[in-house]
Amino acid sequence: MFITSALRFAVIAVIVLATAVLGSAQVNRTFSVSEGARIEVVNRTGRVEVTVNETSDPGSSSAPAQGTVAMSAASASSISPSDIKVSSSSSLVRVEVVSTDIRKRIDISLNVPAKMRLKIETGEGEVRVSGDVLSADVLTGTGTISAMVPTAHVRYMLRWTASRPRFLSDFELEKARERSAGKFEISGTYRDESSSPESKEDPGQVVPPATTDPAPNGKPVEANDKGKAGRAQAAVSLNLETARGIILINIPPNQVSSDLRERPLTNAAKAIIRSGDSLLMEAIRRAAPQYYGDYTRTLPPMKLEPSFAERPNIEKAVVSSVKVASVRVSDINNRAVGELTADDIEVLESGAKREIISVRRSTAPFNLVLLLDVSGSIDNYVTFIRKAARSFVNTVDKSDRLAIVIFNDDVKVISKFTTDKDALSESLDTFDAGGATAYYDALAYTLADTLRPLKGERTAIVVLTDGDDNRSFLPFDSMVSSIQESGALIYPLYVPSALIAASESNPNASMDSLRQRYLQGELTSKAKGEGERLAKVSGGVYYQIDRLSQIQTAYEDIVQQLRTAYEVEYRSELGGVDTGLSPRLKIRSKKPNTYVQIRSVVQDRQ
Repeated sequence: MFITSALRFAVIAVIVLATAVLGSAQVNRTFSVSEGARIEVVNRTGRVEVTVNETSDPGSSSAPAQGTVAMSAASASSISPSDIKVSSSSSLVRVEVVSTDIRKRIDISLNVPAKMRLKIETGEGEVRVSGDVLSADVLTGTGTISAMVPTAHVRYMLRWTASRPRFLSDFELEKARERSAGKFEISGTYRDESSSPESKEDPGQVVPPATTDPAPNGKPVEANDKGKAGRAQAAVSLNLETARGIILINIPPNQVSSDLRERPLTNAAKAIIRSGDSLLMEAIRRAAPQYYGDYTRTLPPMKLEPSFAERPNIEKAVVSSVKVASVRVSDINNRAVGELTADDIEVLESGAKREIISVRRSTAPFNLVLLLDVSGSIDNYVTFIRKAARSFVNTVDKSDRLAIVIFNDDVKVISKFTTDKDALSESLDTFDAGGATAYYDALAYTLADTLRPLKGERTAIVVLTDGDDNRSFLPFDSMVSSIQESGALIYPLYVPSALIAASESNPNASMDSLRQRYLQGELTSKAKGEGERLAKVSGGVYYQIDRLSQIQTAYEDIVQQLRTAYEVEYRSELGGVDTGLSPRLKIRSKKPNTYVQIRSVVQDRQ
């Protein structure tokens, strides 16, 4: 027993000693700095993020004379003291990653006071600067540079030394100029006309150029342009250089489209602009500002569309206090819950319970859109797409109306809403596959154009794709609020293109389960994550297809999910004129881990 205890103690001691020698996976340091200090970071094996702590703004009358810089270094493996070299004074903090293991990724994050001067260098690592800085001088190889800064007065110099310009900005930049040796440059000054008066300059005043100090790479790194207005007059100086990276100015990285080349608008993009959806329109403006401006100038003044919220006004004279709510009840996996009765539902208005007259399964038909990816990612597999689409046409209920939209670089409606299954099947012979994949544009087009006239009715989109977008004007995140507002359920079926290829090259592949397992290919993690999120925010279900036989099973499940909706008839005390959705109305399911989504509320005419 004594030997065992001693051995256990020795093992623990060795582990503790090893941990102390190897270091931890995170290192935290703090430094005191004066106003306008310089922060330098060199990290060729990871990313750098600098965030301004707005509460420590030295420009505030109540702020102390000195601020604090908080540094954090993080790695998936341990960090030893020799991996990071740090030196600091009140006017300069310098952090350099000097690890001899080039495979070890170390990320540096700093929280700094406002009005600092930044100089950052990375290799492949992303650089993010966020907040009110005096200047940001960034040099990277292939890393993305993201600057989120105040726009009252911005001086910018952007350079690409080994590629054509790839950038996105929340305000219009000057034209790119080609320099010698294939280098490109964009430089200029931007002033936000809507900024406060004290930050504006006298219109008759000629603003002198910023005073700059040359950097080793030949570009300016600092600017001092305070003028008469003092601190408010100081320009933010952005000096950003990359070999092949992307530069973003006041654009969150998650709102960047898959193709940054400014190009003519597609039919999908034009339809989205005409829809009047401000968030989607803004995303397209950012992606193609020149073409967006040219197109919007050709449009008549925007007219307000008929609001579906006004439809109940026809019924204002109805004094019945009985209302019917169309609801969907789902579990924690977003799957519809069936076999509910009035005993399972609770209706509250302003926190008070209301009498439930009945709870019945909804029999109203659906308006379904089948959205098909016919891009080059599945080129030469048109037979598969047609076969899979016809299977869905034959699976849906005969009372449901179905439209078919195909997409590659652009979108095309090959069949408008109809219950004629023969006509739907014939429309599937009218296309060929090929081209890039503008998936997000096609999805937004379906919401903004195909389904918009049906707002308030039961709508759903079934998507058949591999989930990878490489041509859309719209980034994924720009669509989320529009999806939620549309009320359309979305059912993404993501099929790896390699699975289709294996099936088409060997129709008997299903006879060899092991071969099928290793030839089916995989979805990208990005596609899978976005597919799951797409279904979740809309109230639909995500299907990852690993075997082609699962497609028909998914279709049958989708039809069952669509049919599992309820009409809750109850006595309301909100008044006869309040017939739409109200924040005072709550409908709950008494079953554990279930959730109710209210689709619509109407007066009961009976």
